[in-house]
Amino acid sequence: MTHDVPSCLEFFTIIAGRKLKDSLIESLSEEGGRLITVMYGKGSVKSDYLRDMFGLVPEENKVVITCLLPLQKTDAVSDMLVKKFHFDKPNTGIAFTIPINLSL
Repeated sequence: MTHDVPSCLEFFTIIAGRKLKDSLIESLSEEGGRLITVMYGKGSVKSDYLRDMFGLVPEENKVVITCLLPLQKTDAVSDMLVKKFHFDKPNTGIAFTIPINLSL
């Protein structure tokens, strides 16, 4: 017999440029992130000559950071990503959560 238990954890995922890795990990840890995992990837966006000239080239090398985060902390972490890392601006990063449902 299983009982649905309200979610108390979120699987939090961040995709950003590699240069932000250390700052993001430190900030996540300070906000209560646990089991932080780092993976490296490469973005699929290709630059062209005009964008190169104006410096509008998004960083190709990416970092994917995942962690477990208490449900009550997800809004604070999302706000921190906007305020500290400017995730509300284009080409800065993406963050999303997946709820974790625990069953007995």
